[in-house]
Amino acid sequence: MKAMLPGSKRIFNHACRRLLGATPFLILFFLLSTPAYPQAGGVMRPVSDMFDPLSRPAEMIHNSSLLVLAITAGIFVVVTALLVYVVWKFRRKGPEDDLREPPQIYGSTHIELAWTVVPIIITFVLILVTSRTIGEIQNRKMPANAVQIRLVGHQWWWEVQYPKEGIVTANEIHVPVSRRNGPGERPTELTLESADVIHSFWVPQLAGKTDLIPNRKNHAWIEPFATGTFFGSCAAFCGTQHANMLLRVIVHEPEDYDRWVKEMKQPVVAAQPGLAGKGHDAFFSHSCVNCHKVDGTVAAGVFGPNLTKLMTRQTIGAGVAPLTPETLRAWVRDPQSIKTGCLMPDMQLPDNEVDSITAYLLTLK
Repeated sequence: MKAMLPGSKRIFNHACRRLLGATPFLILFFLLSTPAYPQAGGVMRPVSDMFDPLSRPAEMIHNSSLLVLAITAGIFVVVTALLVYVVWKFRRKGPEDDLREPPQIYGSTHIELAWTVVPIIITFVLILVTSRTIGEIQNRKMPANAVQIRLVGHQWWWEVQYPKEGIVTANEIHVPVSRRNGPGERPTELTLESADVIHSFWVPQLAGKTDLIPNRKNHAWIEPFATGTFFGSCAAFCGTQHANMLLRVIVHEPEDYDRWVKEMKQPVVAAQPGLAGKGHDAFFSHSCVNCHKVDGTVAAGVFGPNLTKLMTRQTIGAGVAPLTPETLRAWVRDPQSIKTGCLMPDMQLPDNEVDSITAYLLTLK
């Protein structure tokens, strides 16, 4: 192969550098353009795109944001155009400009009114639009058939309670899909609380951000128009594992949601003799019962997630890893290896107890 000419080599090297520099943006573009895909639990929506609202409150916020974006874009265009015009019109044309004083506009009533009144009107319009949207969302009256959920933020996981159904789970919210109008319209009302520090509930495609504050009850609601699994997170820095305090909202068809509720109400099958039976005994002989709860047993802890229907969940550690026998065993062996800084300590269990406790936990479904 013939050697490149100096000029061609420079062009080639420059092109390579530009391509490498653009790589992160290409990756970001690929992620943002990744379509939703089917999986167990419904259609997975890998990108939490707030510009693709699929719930009534998110849609209301989106519509208001489009008006705000249009107004601010118009301001940007006007200001930029005026700036370019002034730079070009009043550029230095020669040495004679150094001795010439530009026209003085101090005291011009028309100009001062223009740059005072117009911004006031724009600000007033934005305040009205924002206030109307906030009012419509906060003052929404929930119908009698609304799903009631109590969501409690912990460092660093989500406790999910269904008071009417008597269901308690963690890190996953299951709700029915709602129709836009008429029969089938069924929103979900969320009561938001915190057990320790300030957290913030945010599922971009379903609703805006709402804080979870200690000793206070805040309220939010969602009304999804599409089924699937939506991704959310804590939107307020709450400590070491804030970035891994992840949340999933799984939206079902009404009959599938009713089936899920029925299955969650079923009692846990007692552990059979064998490895799972040994794990049952080991689980209840250690301090696991001080932090976790398993319905129908003496385990009544409240500091960690309720484990009654553990194996019905998609992830472990509030979304840091998929829930599989392998990740479950790794978590029992040493939680810090998966989620550094989490409040569950390494119990220093021998391998035989790790295996048996894992076998027992796999029966909780």
